[in-house]
Amino acid sequence: MCELFGVTANRKIKINNLLKTFFEHSIEHRNGWGLAMLDDGSVSIEKEPVKATDSLYLKNRLTGRLETSRCMAHIRKATVGEVSFDNTHPFVKRDESGRTWVLVHNGTIFESPILSAYQYEQHGTTDSERILLYIVDHVNRHYLREMNSFDANERIRLVDQLIKRITPGNKVNILIYDGDYFYVHKNEKGTLFKSERDGSVIFSTHPITQSGWVEVPQNQLFVYKDGVLIYEGAKHENSYIHDEEKMKLLYLEYAAL
Repeated sequence: MCELFGVTANRKIKINNLLKTFFEHSIEHRNGWGLAMLDDGSVSIEKEPVKATDSLYLKNRLTGRLETSRCMAHIRKATVGEVSFDNTHPFVKRDESGRTWVLVHNGTIFESPILSAYQYEQHGTTDSERILLYIVDHVNRHYLREMNSFDANERIRLVDQLIKRITPGNKVNILIYDGDYFYVHKNEKGTLFKSERDGSVIFSTHPITQSGWVEVPQNQLFVYKDGVLIYEGAKHENSYIHDEEKMKLLYLEYAAL
């Protein structure tokens, strides 16, 4: 599986050492790396379909001072979709209102008819990209239908509902940023942790410093604004439990395509 990293904070913090440790995990996640810097109303995406520790570009990037109040990073271990730039996280999509959405995903969609239709409009072939297309499509529908009353609270509740719909039978550990809010969800035990310090919250699939980490609660959506928790969704019952045989069948199915 993949690994996730994210930051939401009330000010810019230095992340060089955190990212360096995170990207060292690419020994086991060698199929691509990505970084989204989300400061000052802009979205900057840097990614390559190569192992992070082999990337000269990333090595040089990490030597300069990196400060951010919002970012996401990802290292990929491919399950669905070949190793390519288009299949490398983060994924980005602009909605009808002009808002830019960014998503990183750690998990696998084994079966979800509501996502299948999006394979015909995605750039790559991953189930992760289809999750973003699905969310933005429904945001667009709601926005066009309720243009005069689609406020931030409605948008957050809609995303919560959409995530709940795709969790049955699937692993859906995701970080999403919509230009204002930072969404966090996981549904497998022991697969996402957070460290809160001095107005910042740092997320990582595994703790990347010696202390201060607690596990993110499972099966509910959390939404942050500048390091502050502003929404806590109702819990659902769709926990994912790793099944090696199920994974093997998925690999065989993909290999036969």
